[in-house]
Amino acid sequence: MSDEHYFSADPSVAFQRAAVRADVWGHTLDLVSGSGVFAQGRVDIGTSVLFRETEPPTGGRILDLGCGYGVIGLACAVAAPSAVVTAVDVNQRAVLLANENAASVGVSDRFTASTPEQVPPDATYDEIWSNPPIRIGKDALHELLLTWLPRLAPGGRAVMVVGKNLGADSLQRWLGEQGFPTERLASAKGFRVLETRRV
Repeated sequence: MSDEHYFSADPSVAFQRAAVRADVWGHTLDLVSGSGVFAQGRVDIGTSVLFRETEPPTGGRILDLGCGYGVIGLACAVAAPSAVVTAVDVNQRAVLLANENAASVGVSDRFTASTPEQVPPDATYDEIWSNPPIRIGKDALHELLLTWLPRLAPGGRAVMVVGKNLGADSLQRWLGEQGFPTERLASAKGFRVLETRRV
């Protein structure tokens, strides 16, 4: 599968579902991924590093940015029973799979996946969790982050995993320059886990 598919609104590759088992923060999630959606049939290495190097959120309003089939937001919802999770992705298949997975793990009352334009523009979040789509390019990534990071409530935070060879350190500096202080929480397997604060 070529890279452009998973961040297309409507991938052209034939749609085939594939089971994924994710062990996250002491919970086992049996999920379904699909062709044309990032990390078909697996939990990718970056997301695995994100889970292994962090503690789960304790609750609040959480945004899963670039949700794919939903593994990050679903893990947050399962680990934090008081959390309300909004998941967004431009890929319509990803939105479909994330909502199906929410129903299958029993959190659809607190988890909603949608495309970005379906999210109320005044919605705010206590935390954003993301394995952001770095491969969309620097300009598009910066636009994406500057669209969603201002939606953090004062004192809120974003937790992101970014490949070191894909510009994690320069992204950390750039976020600070935009008024979002960012520090490295962890580094493993060629990835950085970054925490960005809304001040």
